[in-house]
Amino acid sequence: MATKTFAQQTSDAQVMLSGLRANTDRLSKRSINEDFVAGLQADLDACIALNNEQKTLKAKLKKKTSDLNKKMEAMEKKVAEARKVVKLDISQTEWKEFGIADKR
Repeated sequence: MATKTFAQQTSDAQVMLSGLRANTDRLSKRSINEDFVAGLQADLDACIALNNEQKTLKAKLKKKTSDLNKKMEAMEKKVAEARKVVKLDISQTEWKEFGIADKR
């Protein structure tokens, strides 16, 4: 069974709220009263607010991931350059001190 999307669930909740508000007097004998409707509205509002906050956090995460990837690329280039210099200027027996396990 497929799960409904956030948009579908919130839309369903809004339609339900509309129907409940229009028929509260008929449903009050089954515990669907103004307090219940207000609670459902509060839950819906909270879900929408949390979803908006989550979208903001996702955007910030994408930005931070991009920043991290750029820094990692710059770091890797410097490590590669240093590795070449060490291999040229340091004897092979000392390479392990620099974390180089190559044989040539």
